[in-house]
Amino acid sequence: MNTPNLQAFAKASTRYRWVICASLFLITTINYMDRNILGVLKPTIQGDLHFSETDFGNIIFFFSFAYAIGYAGMGWLTDKIGIRYGLAAAAILWCLASMAHGLVASVAGFMVARLVLGLGEGGNFPTCIKTIATWFPVRDRALATGIFNSGSNVGAMLAPLIGALVVSLAGWQAGFYVTGAVGLVWVVYWLIIYRSPAEHPRVSPSELAYINSDPEVAADKIPWTKLLAYPGTWVYIVGGVLTNPAWWFYNNWVPSFLNSKFHVTLFAVGLPLVVIYLLTDAGSIAGGWVSSTLIKRGVDVFSARKIALLICAACTVPVFLAPQMDSMWAAVVLIGVAMAAHQGFSANLFTLVSDTMPRGAVASTVGLGGGISSIAGAFSAAAIGRVLDATGNNYTIVFFVCASVYVIATLVIHFVLPRSRASIVTTDERLASAG
Repeated sequence: MNTPNLQAFAKASTRYRWVICASLFLITTINYMDRNILGVLKPTIQGDLHFSETDFGNIIFFFSFAYAIGYAGMGWLTDKIGIRYGLAAAAILWCLASMAHGLVASVAGFMVARLVLGLGEGGNFPTCIKTIATWFPVRDRALATGIFNSGSNVGAMLAPLIGALVVSLAGWQAGFYVTGAVGLVWVVYWLIIYRSPAEHPRVSPSELAYINSDPEVAADKIPWTKLLAYPGTWVYIVGGVLTNPAWWFYNNWVPSFLNSKFHVTLFAVGLPLVVIYLLTDAGSIAGGWVSSTLIKRGVDVFSARKIALLICAACTVPVFLAPQMDSMWAAVVLIGVAMAAHQGFSANLFTLVSDTMPRGAVASTVGLGGGISSIAGAFSAAAIGRVLDATGNNYTIVFFVCASVYVIATLVIHFVLPRSRASIVTTDERLASAG
């Protein structure tokens, strides 16, 4: 890879790319507020509607399956209509669906509302990853991804605070109305501020040169039928299928685990979840920082990503001890470290897509891989509900699986990913020209 003159770019008169990154952070925060508010309010809603863990698992199944369709479909749509309108369309759909949760009063009603929520929320990450690939050079992408991805932790952290406050004032239905309405405000802001780097009046020529300072893989459009010819697609599919079910378990069942194991109520669960998601926030940014720093020090892009993945995988292993802890705070720390490691892992996994794929195919690739991994998450959610009902809410088996999958994913990715980015740029150029 050619090394650009970084000192020349350091004098760029604008840094608008970080404004875009901050905007992605905000919408990812809103995305996870809308997603996690159900898990936070679950004990309260469950008391009103009297549904079982199996019912809850089925509700998550409908969300996960729709999320798979939305991930793939919205990723494809964004590559067709562009980042500005693709992300706005996804956000409008999921925010309206979030508000609809407050209008239902049955398990079937939650399944339908969750299904529509999944269709919309599936568009967030494919579009955000494509945006990062559009606005940042390779050396900065993992850090930028870690920053916007940390919004998922902030959103999950805000969900219990909003839930406790709103439930005390207006009932659990209002929690869904508030989080959905916030997202619609963001959509207006996004449509006002977003343009592509080359067309944006706030981007100087020097910043544009910095954004485009790295060689990219072939820029031709890649049809879906040929995405599977790229190793980057398989890396993302393998990583997502193995690890995303663990992440969804943490987000959907940790409040219930704390309630079941330590009798933590809705109004007391806020502080433990804040601690968990503060740790998770740090992990998201640190995971991106590790590989970005290694790249800036001369380590090959793929080697740097693999080192970061391995460190994160090792940090998830101790979480299998969480159900055995007598201290709530010991369990909270173990879960928080594991979730932090997941976010660092996913920051590098997401970035590997933009490292290996043409920019015009990034959203489609993330959509395809995310869709497949979401189907795995759907069936795992249904299975978790049945396991918990069958074992009397014994979480030991589930946490053991969560402690294992990241190590397995890292090993598989090591063998699937080529040795260096330089070789994949050449290979992808041949694939694109052959198409």
